Amino acid sequence: MKTDELDYKLPSELIAQDPVAVRSDSRLLVLDRSTGRLTDSRFRRLGEFLRAGDCLVLNDTKVLPARFFARRRTGGKLEGLFLHETSTPGLWEVMLKGARKVKVDESIDIADRNERDFCDAKVLDKKPDGVCLLEVETQADAETVLNEVGFPPLPPYIHRDHDLTRAQSDLRRYQTVYARCPGAVAAPTAGLHFTAELISELKAAGIGFAHVTLHVGAGTFKPIATEQIEDHQIHHEWYRLDAANAEAISGAKTRGGRIIAVGTTVTRVLETVTTSGPLAAREGTTNLFITAGYEFRIVDALITNFHLPRSTLLALVGAFAGLERMLAAYRHAIAQRYRFYSYGDAMLIA
Repeated sequence: MKTDELDYKLPSELIAQDPVAVRSDSRLLVLDRSTGRLTDSRFRRLGEFLRAGDCLVLNDTKVLPARFFARRRTGGKLEGLFLHETSTPGLWEVMLKGARKVKVDESIDIADRNERDFCDAKVLDKKPDGVCLLEVETQADAETVLNEVGFPPLPPYIHRDHDLTRAQSDLRRYQTVYARCPGAVAAPTAGLHFTAELISELKAAGIGFAHVTLHVGAGTFKPIATEQIEDHQIHHEWYRLDAANAEAISGAKTRGGRIIAVGTTVTRVLETVTTSGPLAAREGTTNLFITAGYEFRIVDALITNFHLPRSTLLALVGAFAGLERMLAAYRHAIAQRYRFYSYGDAMLIA
């Protein structure tokens, strides 16, 4: 399949720069994939499209405040994205903007959120893709340091100045209300529309809930650069499905409920763990790349945001709904002025 089949034109003003005031006030476009019928609604009315016995599966990863700022001793400013801490405490892999100017063995100063020097770091290695190995000179673990220096790792299409007020808001809103397992450097954005009140309402209506964990990596924003989609190398991401949640999902399926993945990350976990047999508890990394022709084994419906052109995420939802139906839904959403991408509106594909 050619990558340009995933192209569509989006007016820039439809790229959401901020979330709606109340999470569940987001709009919801419901696509019946058997008929192509489209229904315009609101996320707070999600229960109208579900039935007792369905099981919503959520990704409970927690986004780290992974974006940080630093200074060279020469005075130059740097911006970094924490990727992960290696097996050696204090040794970080980061994406460093402007890395080509930085020298190996150079010391830099990492700033806190108030632009004061927080700690020193030494650049131990540089890779051609901009990834650097930093030795951070502090006794605190990575999560503690990031809570002092880090900002939300917003995608590049959300424009932010170094604005502390908006950053504090983003720390809360670029995070699901059920996040509990720190490790992601991007949010599982389909879950951003849920409120605690909506979850309670759905549970009272007989909707089941289960959780998986997948730590979303920076590669989620990487566009497909190859001419053929299948030639693209997708990134690996760590996931876990524990025994209790595996049992909850399997039980709902056995009783005739639909398994509804909240997001593409959940979809990839559920489809990964059923690759070689029945759904069961598993932990590991996945680079499952779902494209046209993929046969879904367990996911019956999908809640998702609107995705970028030429992205692996658009390829996945196109495989689930049928690419022509999906692009028709996107054209409808554009005509109806839906808001797109991470802080944008949602779809239910059933």
